Amino acid sequence: MAELLPQELRILVAVAETGGFTAAAARLGIGQSAVSHSVRGSEGKVGAVLFERGRAGASPTPAGERAVALGRRILRLYEVLGAEARAAGRAGSGRDEPAGVLRVAAFRSAALHLLPPALERLTARHPGIRPEVRVVRELGAGTAGEVAAGRADLGIATLGPGDPVPPGLLGGVLAHETYALVHPAGHPDPRALPLLDWDENCGSYTRDWWRSQDWIPPATLKAEDDAMVLTMVGRGLGMAILPELSLREATEAVEIAPLGPGGPVRQVGYVTTPESATTLAVRALIRELRAEKV
Repeated sequence: MAELLPQELRILVAVAETGGFTAAAARLGIGQSAVSHSVRGSEGKVGAVLFERGRAGASPTPAGERAVALGRRILRLYEVLGAEARAAGRAGSGRDEPAGVLRVAAFRSAALHLLPPALERLTARHPGIRPEVRVVRELGAGTAGEVAAGRADLGIATLGPGDPVPPGLLGGVLAHETYALVHPAGHPDPRALPLLDWDENCGSYTRDWWRSQDWIPPATLKAEDDAMVLTMVGRGLGMAILPELSLREATEAVEIAPLGPGGPVRQVGYVTTPESATTLAVRALIRELRAEKV
């Protein structure tokens, strides 16, 4: 099979991200016919249809989604190649210094409470690194999906039990968060209150614990995120079961009660691609994250 060239990969990514050949051409500053010709050539090389064409534009097929994800990752390697090569050339000189943009995806409470101290130490030790952090909801593919799709170099993710790192990625557990009951301060019977919840809360492995507890009612109110849940609890609208990182924003309007040794635990970790795991900036951030006390 003929190899796809960097410009062909850029065109595939642009079409996927803009939703059409004309928009991709405008982004790249080339003609629409050049985009069409390149995509047809890429499909011929790959041996699969990469985009569904229609009046509304172009959308990736399953083969196209995979090609675009790998294309982003390959293009990212082109971006970091120079910095990595220069650092290797200085090996042994004491100037093996990572530099450049480091793209991080994290769910909200990790972005607020876990990442900042690690990034503070990272940039103090390596001022050439420029972190870019995006908050990604842990729904569907979540932060791990951003890494797999080539939109992030490293993700802070909630990990399942057993073999927690998604296939094709590398990673490790950074912390185990216990859950606690949070309720309006001074309430005499918090377990009698309605349950407040949000879509990102827990996973199937902790939901199993929830279902085994006959005192936990079905969620009667749902919020956009954990911060809204805390605010609503403080207003006396109900009680909630939240992990430690979320509870760092608790105010005097709420009280926190442990759920005991049998309560659910959430694993928080990092994920990255095999190729990004070898880069100096990602390795440096992983060291700082592992040093962080959650």
